Amino acid sequence: MATPFEDEGSVGLVKPRVEHFAEPFALACGEVLPAFDLIVETYGTLNSSRSNAVLVCHALSGNHHAAGKHAPEDAKPGWWDTLIGPGKPVDTNRFFVVSLNNLGGCDGSTGPNTINPATGETWGPDFPDVTVNDWVNSQLALAERLDIDRWAVVIGGSLGGMQALYWAVHHPGRVANCVVLAAAPRLTAQNIAFNEIARHAITSDPDWLEGHYSKQQKVPARGLALARMVGHLTYMSAEGMTDKFGRERRATEHSGEPEIFEVESYLRYQGTQFSTRFDANTYLLMTRALDYFDIADYTDGDLSAALSPITARLLVVSFSSDWRFSPARSREIVDALITASKDVSYAEIETDGGHDAFLLNDPDYCHLMRAWLEQVTL
Repeated sequence: MATPFEDEGSVGLVKPRVEHFAEPFALACGEVLPAFDLIVETYGTLNSSRSNAVLVCHALSGNHHAAGKHAPEDAKPGWWDTLIGPGKPVDTNRFFVVSLNNLGGCDGSTGPNTINPATGETWGPDFPDVTVNDWVNSQLALAERLDIDRWAVVIGGSLGGMQALYWAVHHPGRVANCVVLAAAPRLTAQNIAFNEIARHAITSDPDWLEGHYSKQQKVPARGLALARMVGHLTYMSAEGMTDKFGRERRATEHSGEPEIFEVESYLRYQGTQFSTRFDANTYLLMTRALDYFDIADYTDGDLSAALSPITARLLVVSFSSDWRFSPARSREIVDALITASKDVSYAEIETDGGHDAFLLNDPDYCHLMRAWLEQVTL
């Protein structure tokens, strides 16, 4: 639920809630969770026909807090506040938006940093592996809890876009429209390699303690920070970094030390901030799920055949400077959809924002999203 505060176009002050599911939940890895929680935020109002619900699927380090603020003094709003709100592309005057922290996350949903009921201690590295399939199945349970038979739109960027695509393929009757942003049908070897470097940075930290760091009141902060620095570097473009930082330098905090480049300072800051808010076991869990995702794994790699069950209207968007999930990967999805005779629109946004451009307030991007979503029939 949201209440207003003074910020034009904002959904206002929002309060997350926990949805508890008491039934056993079978995972793709073969293990069963005895029960689970999902932390959820909603924005807007569900209409009387329950036909205006939008599911927002988050990316690797995202969470349920997509729009608004939890308190007026918060420095920043939710991670997708540029797109979600009254009068914004995902217009909460029209849509009822549902955003959640995925199973295995570290922001309130059941995951490695929550209590394992069998031991009374945090799950830590013993939390079972999860997949995009598991996330969508848990989101399906949430939809049933909310009495939403069909999503007006399922939308996501990066790993969130992969979830949106999975929804459209495996639950076609429950998705009317699907938006896939800066995503791919599967990861390349290079992307898997970047994820492995990040994981190795974490597991090489002396405070990793085989994933049981919380028992010793430790955090593998150096490894997490390095993982974030590597990851964040791949989310930016060379042009964007040059425009933002160039070769500018700044003094260090300690006198007598040499100046450092602004880009060094920025990456160090990003790494430090990330290490204070994100769980290391969750990072490993999420990146493995990303690595193993392949929308065509059940059709022996035939992407067009894999996408053939889709009945939703689709929008696929790529960003010109995104080299992590390049426009060629989005066009691969689009070409397969066209071959399968699906209703798909495609746009490549010219930007120097890199992979993170789907999070940014780019005028062309926002205008495109607004125009396409205005055509959604409720």
